This record gives sequence, structure tokens and C-alpha cells, in this order.
Amino acid sequence: MHNMTVYHPFAQSSLDELFRGFFRPVRVEKTAAPIRMDVVETENAYVVRAEIPGVAKDDIQVSIEGSEVTIGAEVKAESETKDGQRVVRSERYSGSVYRAFTLPVEIDEAASNAKYENGVLELTLSKKPAAAGRKLTIQ
Repeated sequence: MHNMTVYHPFAQSSLDELFRGFFRPVRVEKTAAPIRMDVVETENAYVVRAEIPGVAKDDIQVSIEGSEVTIGAEVKAESETKDGQRVVRSERYSGSVYRAFTLPVEIDEAASNAKYENGVLELTLSKKPAAAGRKLTIQ
């Protein structure tokens, strides 16, 4: 013998959970925004344009090791409130951001340069000339 159950379409269903979700408060986590960038290759160099808004140029570090490039920055929080003001919501990120990537050829650190203007870091990464092969003499 089988037990019969009365079907009720709104009783403890996923549809009920969906509508309950509309009334829950929205919680926004403060996570690091990624460093967005464009990389363009020319004959002798790579040009990288990375967006790092709201950062002083002294707080940006760029390191080159072979063909690996690392960009890091320290985003500092501004906590200016005047008398009679209170913070209602704060979604701006503060902390460290970091991006590392590898290019197909080694980079010449001495010939490369960096420029930071209007929140955009522009790196001109010069390619190292390919080492000429050496012929071995057979003895």
C-alpha cells in the first residue's frame, strides 16, 4: 500500500526560498579589485597598460625577473569624516593588489620604463635580443 501526500505548490519549495531571498539584506564583501590590463606587442617591446586608480605612484611596485613581470600596489583607505558626518556605507577597497604574468620572451630591465598618469600605469618592456647560436667545432 502506498502513502498518499497532498501536493502544495508553495509549501517549502525552492520557489518559496527564491522569494525569501528578495527580502534578505545584501551583503557586499570587500575584495580586492583585480588589476585590469592590456598588453600590446611591438617589434622590439611589449606595452602594458594597467588600471590602478586611486593609488599614488610611490605606492606602486613593478619587478621584472626574466620573462615574468609583477605589478603590486598598496591602496590606502581615506577616513576623512567631518564633524556631523557619519559613514553610512563604505565599499571602497583598501589593501594590496597584485598581478603577475609571464611573457613569451625575456625582458631587458635596463631598457624598459614605466609611466603612471591618471590611474593608468604604462610599462614599455623592451625585449632582450635573441642570443646568437654558437657553432661547435668537432674535434
